[in-house]
Amino acid sequence: MKKGSQKLSDNAYSFVLTIPAVVLTVSFIVVPIIQSIIMSFEKYGVKNIISGKKGTWNNFRNYTKLFETGQIPEAAWHTIVFVIFVIIFQFILGMALALILNRDFKGSRFVRSIMMTPWVVPTVISGLIWMWLFQPQYGFVKYLISFVTNGRVNDLAILNNPSTALGGIAVAALWKQIPLMTLLLLAGLQNVPSDILEAATIDGAGPVKRFFSITIPFMAPVIKIAVSMEIIENFKQFPLFWTMTGGGPNGSTTNFAILSYREAFVSMNLGSGAAVTTIWMILMIIVVGSYQKAFIVQDMS
Repeated sequence: MKKGSQKLSDNAYSFVLTIPAVVLTVSFIVVPIIQSIIMSFEKYGVKNIISGKKGTWNNFRNYTKLFETGQIPEAAWHTIVFVIFVIIFQFILGMALALILNRDFKGSRFVRSIMMTPWVVPTVISGLIWMWLFQPQYGFVKYLISFVTNGRVNDLAILNNPSTALGGIAVAALWKQIPLMTLLLLAGLQNVPSDILEAATIDGAGPVKRFFSITIPFMAPVIKIAVSMEIIENFKQFPLFWTMTGGGPNGSTTNFAILSYREAFVSMNLGSGAAVTTIWMILMIIVVGSYQKAFIVQDMS
């Protein structure tokens, strides 16, 4: 009886401790999401903002208008291409750095500490740094490429060219995010049992065989969490896009974040902005859910 009453008391205490987190989650996440979805079906413009009156219901007009103008397909394409490009290169480079830093060499702790510098720099500052580096007249990238090509390539305006602007933002995102990916993968590498690796070496397994047959499977939980985090991070990337290009040139870097901001706070159409946000959220859930499901299937096989 005493044991059952102690368990009941522990459960009650645990429930009380979770109340603040539940209240904050419902108040600042669940309720705003529901309000945003409802607003996406309303005509809510400047007059409503000034008067404080509720918007008028207009069914799917906000959605159909965005698709008719081609803004949603364009923003979806830019967002998905950016996420795929950044995640692939982030994982490859992060894993390479993690493998290097996992070795015990002189100054390894200092390198691990200094490596995190880009990650702690505010995102807006990172965007400004890369704007200066990509500056077409006096930027370091321009001089570097001119030096490597012996002056044959001298006119380089990465952020002003619609075909290269998205790639320029992706490079800035990689510089900013690779340190965290490296740190997470390094933590996973250090949890791989050394005795299993030694046994595989004795059995004649080479470095590549050990990496794909032992290291990667043991790191699977870390990889799953790290990549999921970065997919979400890059799906909602706004500061770099807005700081470096503002969605230009010619809309070539307009992602969901930029489109939502423009519709809601530049065009002052909160209903249309909420519609963009709703589509954005649904697409992100689909992408992350598909990745998680693919990972589970891979683990089962």
